[in-house]
Amino acid sequence: MQRNGALYSLVVSTQNGPRKAEAIFAATLELLAEHGYDKLAIEAVAARSGVNKTTLYRWWPSKDALLAAALRDSGLFALDVPDTGSLRGDLLAVSAHILRLLTSEQTSPAVVATLTAGPRRPELGEVARSFFADRMAREEPIFARATARGELRDGVDPVLVMDLLAGAIWFRLLLRGGEAGPEFLEDAVDAVLDGVA
Repeated sequence: MQRNGALYSLVVSTQNGPRKAEAIFAATLELLAEHGYDKLAIEAVAARSGVNKTTLYRWWPSKDALLAAALRDSGLFALDVPDTGSLRGDLLAVSAHILRLLTSEQTSPAVVATLTAGPRRPELGEVARSFFADRMAREEPIFARATARGELRDGVDPVLVMDLLAGAIWFRLLLRGGEAGPEFLEDAVDAVLDGVA
């Protein structure tokens, strides 16, 4: 059936959302970085992305659902799960990705705004949990391959490994205000894999 008007062209979708999903996600993350979580609004995202707000509400019933989708599905945060042939190589590649998220001009403001608002906003905490659960699901093959190669003993908790590694990077950058270059990433990965005793 033929339909007219720009609105119809905006709601024609792919499997992952409306056609202009990446523009919507970009607008969401830009507004989050500029104004913080409290002032992030669906109407502002609609205006900046050029998408009717009814389209946004059709796909995401709240700003929390929209923010969760932006963090999970935006190309800015895409994670190509590495397969370097070793657990150490894979963890170094993931660590470099985490470092880029925390230092890139495109992603750092949104990440920092989410982390700093999270403890005061239970609904934002749920967004963060959704993001990290999705990220951990994508990282699981790293640990499955390492176990199959005999690099990792059975029973090692992948979540604990990633928490230790990512936590070291976040703490160094965001709380200590220090540098986290390649040497630091290697030291952090080795400390997690080998222990410090």
